[in-house]
Amino acid sequence: MAAVLAVLTSDPNLLRCQLRRLEGQVAPQAEPRANAVGVGTYADGEVLLRRLASDAGLTLDSLAPPHESGALVFHEGKLPVGLSLEENTQPFRARSWLFAHQGALNGFERLRASLLEPLPEFLQWQVKGATDSEVAFAYFLKHLRDKGRMEDLRLEAEVAGALLADTARELERAAAKAGAVRTSTLNFVATNGRILVATRWGEAPLYYTRLEGSDTCEVHGITPRTPESQPAVAEHRRQRAVVVASHVKRPQGWVELAHGTTLAVSEELQVRHLPAA
Repeated sequence: MAAVLAVLTSDPNLLRCQLRRLEGQVAPQAEPRANAVGVGTYADGEVLLRRLASDAGLTLDSLAPPHESGALVFHEGKLPVGLSLEENTQPFRARSWLFAHQGALNGFERLRASLLEPLPEFLQWQVKGATDSEVAFAYFLKHLRDKGRMEDLRLEAEVAGALLADTARELERAAAKAGAVRTSTLNFVATNGRILVATRWGEAPLYYTRLEGSDTCEVHGITPRTPESQPAVAEHRRQRAVVVASHVKRPQGWVELAHGTTLAVSEELQVRHLPAA
């Protein structure tokens, strides 16, 4: 099954450091024959996407952008033959939002036309590819638009998280109405670069952890013996991050979200669990 990873950090300059700390904890390659690998970050207020080679021997460190970024969303998966990698590789972006989906909406092929129909025209046009994941993103954006919050820089994480959960529930209801008998896997992560939200829906696990400040850093060569006079020492001790991941190598220090639970991470990196409604 596809892998997702999302990071929201307090110091955009130290994103690579946070990724390095995750080595040995998170598996960036969960699908041995993955052909759609992408990572989204932010630079000067812009959302940037990179498509990565599936045979590049991915490491978490290799996901780091050459620029500073306060958030990152990574997705690795396998697309059927014939689907455009350019249009269907996740994460997807719209305005300031990045979105990724692990799993599948049951019966999507039968549902696609009926799901697209009620969307506003501009969101219908935005769906360029053929995947259920991009349609799910469009539904999340519709919920944000209906609340007048799609481009609101003051959007609260709890509000965004509730709308992400509404998206999963709405899509699952549509699948059940169409005759699906099994629960879909709708693990979503989304960020606007300031907040981070994630919903677990289905059997596939989704985890999160908090990274606190550290007095060591392989990237910058910092050890507990590095002089306090170096500015980087204080910066690394102050840094914090929240990480969401689907494929964790060892669960110690990670919290598994329960089915139907949504994680809402504020700009101040405060974490809240929103239970299933």
